[in-house]
Amino acid sequence: MVIVARTSARGLLAAKAAAKQWASGLVQDVELLGLVLVADAPGRLPKPLRDLMKVVSGGYPRTWHVPWVESWRLGDDLLLDAAPRDVRRLVDDLRTLLRTGAPSGATNRKDQNDGAA
Repeated sequence: MVIVARTSARGLLAAKAAAKQWASGLVQDVELLGLVLVADAPGRLPKPLRDLMKVVSGGYPRTWHVPWVESWRLGDDLLLDAAPRDVRRLVDDLRTLLRTGAPSGATNRKDQNDGAA
């Protein structure tokens, strides 16, 4: 399973709650691959959201970031070849994880907490 959340305060807090549920064992027989954070607006995240993002990301085996793409907001098709590098990396990582069956506690963490998403 992959949790997907926006980088807004509400999205990050929902991702935090999901990580707590998973870590507590409330969700049985689920392999958590990681967290995908989708930019909720163009530009750099404000410091309070960057700080919250770092805390939330710590509850996941790995974290990926999807940047703001204005054309997607307007309904343009997602063409993987034309997608931002972070999106192509996410797809490649997920393909590899699904093919190899990497455990959720794997140490191959993709964590880019610089707030550039």
